[in-house]
Amino acid sequence: MRELIYLNVREDYHKWYSPILGRDFEMLVFGHGGIPVVLFPTSQGRYFEAKDRGLIDCASWFLENGYFKIYCPDSIDSLSWYNKGAAPWVRPANHSLYDQLIKEDVLGRAFYETGNYRAVMAGCSFGGYHAANFAFRHPDMVQAMLSMSGIFDMRDQLDGYYDDNVFYNNPVDYLPNDNDPNLWNMKIALGTGEWDICLGYNQQLSEILDRKNISHWLDVAPNEKHDWPVWLRQFPKYLSLI
Repeated sequence: MRELIYLNVREDYHKWYSPILGRDFEMLVFGHGGIPVVLFPTSQGRYFEAKDRGLIDCASWFLENGYFKIYCPDSIDSLSWYNKGAAPWVRPANHSLYDQLIKEDVLGRAFYETGNYRAVMAGCSFGGYHAANFAFRHPDMVQAMLSMSGIFDMRDQLDGYYDDNVFYNNPVDYLPNDNDPNLWNMKIALGTGEWDICLGYNQQLSEILDRKNISHWLDVAPNEKHDWPVWLRQFPKYLSLI
């Protein structure tokens, strides 16, 4: 572990061998206490992306004041959904291992360190998929889900292949019949833009939530597209509502 202090925000680097994945795994953690936030990177992004792109800076007030502690795990998208060199069944199977790692290793650490036993799941672009899928699969562990320009239907990544691992990692498929009562207690923000390439995915998920009478906010930013400037404005705005 490496510890740095900058801009009054504590930064910790963690690297460990994960038996779940059979490989080393890396993560950055920001803040000294508060509600844990798991902030996923964009497609095939790395654990340092949120820091490099300014998401940590835009949330610095919350971190400095101990409202949140942000956990930025690495991704394994190149081994799962984006692994076009692997058989289609391997991709969702590998993602299920990632889901297990987030549940056991990342949240296990976060809950121990903060003393809070429900987390916020957040992410931009493909990170929004990770946030939503984990939140809806494990609503007992999640108090809020903040997606910015997320995608929620993975079937286009699988060349027509479909199995239980696909179903249970595809929110638009399993959510309509999921009646876990914790879903109705979760704060949900679906951020997108008027010209966002993922606008349709957010509208589709919003319709599913509407049919289930699950409260949520479909936040469509006027004249905005799928890009970092809108996410940098949305992330602190959504944190302020928790």
